[in-house]
Amino acid sequence: MKRLPPILILLAAVLCHGAKRPNIVLVMADDMGWGQTGYYEHPTLKTPHLDAMAAHGLRFDRFYAGAPNCSPTRATVMTGRTNDRTGVQNHGYPLRPQEKTVAQAFQAAGYATGHFGKWHLNGMRGPGVPILKDDPRNPGGFGFDEWISVSNFFDRDPIMSRRGEFEEFKGDSSEIIVDLALNFIGEKKNADQAFFTVIWYGSPHSPFKADDKDRKNFGKLDSSSQHHYGELVAMDRSIGALRKGLRDLGIADNTLFWFCSDNGGLPGIKPGTVGDLRGFKGSVYEGGLRVPSVIEWPAGIQKPRVTRHPAGTVDIYPTLAAIAGLPASSLPWDGVSLLPLFKGETGPRKRPLGFRHTDRAAFIDNDYKLITQKVGSGRYELYDVENDHRESADLMKAKPELAARLIRAFEAWNKSVDESVAGHDYPEGRVVPKEPGPRTWADTPEYAPYLAELQKRPEYRPRTKKGK
Repeated sequence: MKRLPPILILLAAVLCHGAKRPNIVLVMADDMGWGQTGYYEHPTLKTPHLDAMAAHGLRFDRFYAGAPNCSPTRATVMTGRTNDRTGVQNHGYPLRPQEKTVAQAFQAAGYATGHFGKWHLNGMRGPGVPILKDDPRNPGGFGFDEWISVSNFFDRDPIMSRRGEFEEFKGDSSEIIVDLALNFIGEKKNADQAFFTVIWYGSPHSPFKADDKDRKNFGKLDSSSQHHYGELVAMDRSIGALRKGLRDLGIADNTLFWFCSDNGGLPGIKPGTVGDLRGFKGSVYEGGLRVPSVIEWPAGIQKPRVTRHPAGTVDIYPTLAAIAGLPASSLPWDGVSLLPLFKGETGPRKRPLGFRHTDRAAFIDNDYKLITQKVGSGRYELYDVENDHRESADLMKAKPELAARLIRAFEAWNKSVDESVAGHDYPEGRVVPKEPGPRTWADTPEYAPYLAELQKRPEYRPRTKKGK
């Protein structure tokens, strides 16, 4: 009798595990750099809970955010498509309603879906404010049954939106949204319903604001660095609370918990945020794109290990679709399923990772990375990022045949992205409705009724008073 491949045996076992479908929890930090973990031996920061997660799961040493800043990467998580295809060209650009999201796919499959924390896909710039109930691009419009969310970054004592109703909270923002998510998860566990839960932190994005106890070990640093690292201490503690909560509910074994960051680390923070990579947030060098990532899933990843297989946030939707038996999106993915990687190394990545962001681009084909600082200029850089992670030796002249091959592949991919930008992927063959572009919420008529109250809060005052 012909034997099934090991990965199909794994998938069948997981899907039949106790007659339960796997639960999914996606967690993403905001502006956490690749070097800011204990397991990478950061000189100051300790992350015991993230380290424990890595010690029991699959740790990615070459994992890439979809773009070097926030909204674009969030679009790649939701769609499995590079950000420009989805209309999210930069921070604060709105996700097109024509896109097909992973939350909608889980919702259609009968999962309970919940979003907690930063959204930043509804086209609003400025510090995070509660998302309005009638905003057509709120999380509910993209597949979330429950959402307690803000438009952008948020800090201690936040004001958030529960499906359009404003609520004020006290405490650290990371711990608040994990508590809210655990309440949701507990309800679904008691109802015997599988869940898809997204927790998007506001930490450690500026402005930095940490509790005194969380920054006490950073007393020798400047104030900004103290608060920045203090936010990461609280965030790591909330990861520990989430892991414990899943264990206490008896569902940790069959819950896939995937952690990553939305872009590379920040400049100006001491000690540094990106290890010894080149560049920071906003750059298409490794420091702007490579981020920490760990998956913990006892039922599906039974042997903890570290992989250097190149992967990224575009792979999240295809991977989850394979795990949960969801149909593929009707729109073309840029990502691939990483499920085979859960059992062991799979050899070279078969589909390169492409990045476009504000007229710059990068194209990663396993060990090699092609970069252009201006799409269409014909000027490229080529690096062996597996062996030269600092991107110090440009190989364009040393490897002309390789460079020519990657340029051809990149230009073909880039042309396909241009087709998507024009809306040719959609059944209508065009983008509808017309894209509004990014807006600052304090200048919109939708938020005008709330400005008087919002400007009483210190985080909004500079943004809502004329001339400041």
